[in-house]
Amino acid sequence: MQGEHSTTEPPVQRKPIAWALGQSEAREPQPHRDRPGAGPGAIDSMRFRGLGLCLGLLFISANADFADDSVEVEDFGENSEEIGAEEATPSPEVFKYKTPQPIGEVYFTETFDSGKLAGWVLSKAKKDDMDSEISIYDGRWEIEELKENQVPGDRGLVLKSRAKHHAVAAALERPFVFADKPLIVQYEVNFQEGIDCGGAYIKLLADTDDLILENFYDKTSYTIMFGPDKCGEDYKLHFIFRHKHPKTGVFEEKHAKPPDVDLKEFFTDRKTHLYTLVLSPDDTFEILIDQKVVNKGSLLADVVPPVNPPREIDDPNDKKPSEWDDRAKIPDPSAVKPDDWDENEPVQIEDLSAVKPEGWLDDEPKFIPNPNAVKPDDWNEDLDGEWEAPRMPNPACHIGCGEWKPPMIDNPKYKGVWRPPMVSNPDYQGIWSPQKVPNPDYFEDNHPFLLTSFRALGLELWSMTPDIYFDNFIICSEKETADHWATEGWGVKLIVANANEPGVFTQLMVAAKERPWLWLIYFVTAGLPIALITLFCWPRKVKKKYEVAASMKTDLCKPQTKGALEQEVQEEKAAPEQPADLEEEKKQSDGEVPEKEEEGEPEERSQEEIEIIEGQEEGNKSNKSGSEDEMKEADESTGSGDGPVKSLRKRRVRKD
Repeated sequence: MQGEHSTTEPPVQRKPIAWALGQSEAREPQPHRDRPGAGPGAIDSMRFRGLGLCLGLLFISANADFADDSVEVEDFGENSEEIGAEEATPSPEVFKYKTPQPIGEVYFTETFDSGKLAGWVLSKAKKDDMDSEISIYDGRWEIEELKENQVPGDRGLVLKSRAKHHAVAAALERPFVFADKPLIVQYEVNFQEGIDCGGAYIKLLADTDDLILENFYDKTSYTIMFGPDKCGEDYKLHFIFRHKHPKTGVFEEKHAKPPDVDLKEFFTDRKTHLYTLVLSPDDTFEILIDQKVVNKGSLLADVVPPVNPPREIDDPNDKKPSEWDDRAKIPDPSAVKPDDWDENEPVQIEDLSAVKPEGWLDDEPKFIPNPNAVKPDDWNEDLDGEWEAPRMPNPACHIGCGEWKPPMIDNPKYKGVWRPPMVSNPDYQGIWSPQKVPNPDYFEDNHPFLLTSFRALGLELWSMTPDIYFDNFIICSEKETADHWATEGWGVKLIVANANEPGVFTQLMVAAKERPWLWLIYFVTAGLPIALITLFCWPRKVKKKYEVAASMKTDLCKPQTKGALEQEVQEEKAAPEQPADLEEEKKQSDGEVPEKEEEGEPEERSQEEIEIIEGQEEGNKSNKSGSEDEMKEADESTGSGDGPVKSLRKRRVRKD
């Protein structure tokens, strides 16, 4: 089915992001008039760069969404009739699962793909110090496929019973002896129903003479315990090893420090996770989840209690002297209780200023029998006693009923029991501690990696949640062997789970149902690109307005001298009246912009332009007032030409 799609449909040609940006920047900006400040050219450049940025962001989002959806298409095909929306199964023509095969030297492997518990032994033991009904290991195990993201042919061991004890174990091909090779333990866990309280850890059972797998129970000797465990809100990832005291021969549990990462996701996401423990001959350890290190450290420094005991301990025979004074503060012996200190004053007293409210009914009860209540027909007074109507609040007590008492207030005279102030103890000798003596059980083990050998792997668990899935156990010494095993097992599950993940849009909708406030974030996120595109791409007339304002500013700022004024007057005398078309040509030759848009449509001046012109005219009044006398002399010198000069001024104001 996948082959048909690959032969009939050509691959989608995706344009690079640079193409989207280049298209917006390749446009040639419209010519404009140079002017000081931010001109239309700067606006065009800003608009096109903003447009390119918007298109680039949209292209990245669309490309990421398409790439996410294409994973499902390439791996599983597009036939929606054969692949349901809730359960997508890989096409056997495209994907065929193969049982993982180990490479290199291994001590133990188990895939459960055969469907049988070959080599595994169910425990018949009973827990100590418990009732016989709950002490037996009667929890049920099954070999099943995953409930979600199934891989055809892949099976695992599933803990099926709730609130029961489970125990099963299998022997290694040969015992693992701690010497000069690392120890790598790896397996998969899936909490298919989540987890309330329970564990999914394993135990590596010590190689002892009395080890019988049928008798495997909670007190069976083990060397290492490793795996996830949870109860309440305490999420743990255990790594415990039992260290033998070289002098006493007693085994003591050593717990690794807790990981610094949040483990909750691995217990709640209902996905298959890969747990790996690596112990190295250099006395270090690493713990990995999904092939990522979540905890590491030293067997000597990062476990509690430490492997090596202290050199000195407190002397058990040393006793604290009776005269030893370890009080840092004592009551002041010279302090005296003041004469006005009354210890008998109560904490609260009645408010003497309070007055009984008007309408308070002293003789009315607070509760009265319900007048609407009716004795039930089946009431038997011999058995039930005399029937009484249920009581209800007295409606007449809307202000208050019963004996009125003034409210209580804090007593200003209350001081409590007098105690003398505390002062420093002049006889203080400090905190007493016993003397140190050499530790008779002291030893120094600089190589704790050399633990007790083990020869079996066991699961001894109790859980309040069923359907805990285990799969693909391996114990080896080579990292490459463990990685290859993970690729063929857990890696396949990961591919299927990722392919079956819902699209980005579906995930956003599901998240918004659980958290309605996300709709606001969605609205802002979706509206911002639209607002930017509208801002930078919508047609506007700002460019024309800037050009008109610039030309007006240039004309208004030209200095008016006496000589130029006289020359203009003479020109007016020579040509007192000119046709309208000649005046228009003159305006164009002087550099004035016709009051028309490029499209030929008339444009009205906006209120903003009028305010700019009026402001500039008021600013020029001070310059013109200084040359008022010169203007007057020019008018007088022209004699009969006074009329043309006035008309010239009127025309100039009108033109501006």
